Amino acid sequence: MRLRSVLKVLGVILGGVVALAVVLAIVGYFIFVPSAKEPPYEFVRAWGGQGSGPGEFNDPTGVAVAGGEVFVADSRNGRIQVFDREGSFKRQFGKPGEESGELGRPMNLTIANGELYVPEYFNDRIQVFALDGTPKRAIGRAGNGPGEFNAPGGVAVGPGGDLYVADFYNQRVQHLRADGTFVRQWGETGEPGIRAGQFIYPTDVALARAGTLFVADGYADRVQVFGPDGEFLGKWGGPFAMNIYGPFKGWFTTVTSVAIGAQGDVFVADFYN
Repeated sequence: MRLRSVLKVLGVILGGVVALAVVLAIVGYFIFVPSAKEPPYEFVRAWGGQGSGPGEFNDPTGVAVAGGEVFVADSRNGRIQVFDREGSFKRQFGKPGEESGELGRPMNLTIANGELYVPEYFNDRIQVFALDGTPKRAIGRAGNGPGEFNAPGGVAVGPGGDLYVADFYNQRVQHLRADGTFVRQWGETGEPGIRAGQFIYPTDVALARAGTLFVADGYADRVQVFGPDGEFLGKWGGPFAMNIYGPFKGWFTTVTSVAIGAQGDVFVADFYN
């Protein structure tokens, strides 16, 4: 008799779990779809192929555009390639290594004030180049202290030159002055989490004109948003933006990059989808 009661209770519990899963799926599909209309984007062109020659890539990871030129982080080739808007190769700079001007797996690129900012996954620093490829300075070093990095994935630059860095393995986003002086951070160093202001391997950041900071919260499968004073504003990606990944509209399966368009639209690289 007691066994029958236990089995009955287990049946109720399991039934409730299944019902909850179904409800979450339905709610996620019908409610967590962005309300914005899909813009009529059209495919224009593609270029490149596997390899190490000019115009070829080995794991291209980041892209930035300035002055009619397209800069591409050719990550595993340890270089930056530059093209015109039609995809014609113009020049390249960098090679694998740790010295000034050399690159250890360059990641998401940012151009600000006529300079190219290159986070380096292997070298735990951000190198700054002139647009002709001349190395100018490096910011940060390996570590988990203030102003130190463990595989930085992306950087945004504020109007005054302040830097916002996605510090991948340190599970945080850092705010630094232009010279690398630490200001503050979001997230708990080395502690992944799904609460507001916590991250699971943040990969990239983007800064809107009003100072709003968008964070690609990589393996939490969501985007988090913070105000100019650091306050949490919101998050999205799947049901409740709680690390529930999926292929539906508004859901993500590993967010690897984020960018802000001229009209304020947010563009998200949804890696595994």
